[in-house]
Amino acid sequence: MIFRQLFDSVSGTYSYLLASRAGGEALILDPVLEKADRYCKLLQELDLRLVKAVDTHLHADHVTGLGELRDRTQCITIMGEQSKADVVSMRVSDGDKVTIEGLCLEAMYTPGHTDDSYSYLMGDRVFTGDTLLIRGTGRTDFQNGSARAQYDSIFNRLLKLPEETMVFPAHDYKGDTVSTIGEEKRYNPRLQVKSIDDYVELMNNLNLPNPKLMDVVLPANMHVGLHQDELAKEGLSLSARDAIASLGRPDILLVDLRESGERAKHGTLAGALHAPYPGICATLQPGGMLREVAAATGRRVVFFCAFGERSAMAVAAAKKAGLMNTAHIEGGMDAWKKAGGPVVHG
Repeated sequence: MIFRQLFDSVSGTYSYLLASRAGGEALILDPVLEKADRYCKLLQELDLRLVKAVDTHLHADHVTGLGELRDRTQCITIMGEQSKADVVSMRVSDGDKVTIEGLCLEAMYTPGHTDDSYSYLMGDRVFTGDTLLIRGTGRTDFQNGSARAQYDSIFNRLLKLPEETMVFPAHDYKGDTVSTIGEEKRYNPRLQVKSIDDYVELMNNLNLPNPKLMDVVLPANMHVGLHQDELAKEGLSLSARDAIASLGRPDILLVDLRESGERAKHGTLAGALHAPYPGICATLQPGGMLREVAAATGRRVVFFCAFGERSAMAVAAAKKAGLMNTAHIEGGMDAWKKAGGPVVHG
């Protein structure tokens, strides 16, 4: 496995680059905007293709690199379903799996630092975001934080993991890089409390100043969505209502870009072909499945996904590959359901 822990000294943020092999798919956790050049250079050096970028929560101390990395690499952006961010490609909930070739991370909902905080468990290690830090815990005094919820997340979720599980947090300010669940149980001063009420009292009396850039960073991190209006201006978008009206038309080929787990959980559209987004470029090349089906049938390929991010990128990829007769459903399945469109399960 390729595993890189990358540090931003300005905000004390750790980002993690993961891949199962050189030349394969990669995932990054908690990227920092200012480090995007560094990430891209490392991806190139290791011959990796970034397919997913994940934020453990809405950060208040640095601007996320999600949007920049999506624009540079066409990767899928991922956050928890509780996130206030306007649009990400995929939203996960507790127990969902985030997969790339050869690797699987399990999403654990661990609120407390914020109400959208997630940890990600992968085999012998857990990425704890700001929920559990090395010899500390994330503050709980803003962004709908809750010391009570954080106690539950730590004591009833994270500390129940095997003691040898390595802990990789999203921040450290003292130079520590890794710990274990067992170490934190024994030596983390904030976890030596006798009860939930003791923990709440401890966290409510920290009296920390707000992060320096919080007023700038939070609004920026809430608006990372791809601007889908450009495609609408070019006539390459269908509103959810227009898409519902065109359901079943013989000249349209609906293509679902979501992953199998998303389809099983949220349903799909009748008659839709399944072509997961990470493989989209191959299917659009000459000889590729979508290219051949579109050519053989003369049908217009209409992409859709969860929120319209992946489908917008697929339209751009199709144009680049010379396939012009495509469009996407603006706002994806989310907009389709809100507009009352029929959904097929199973």
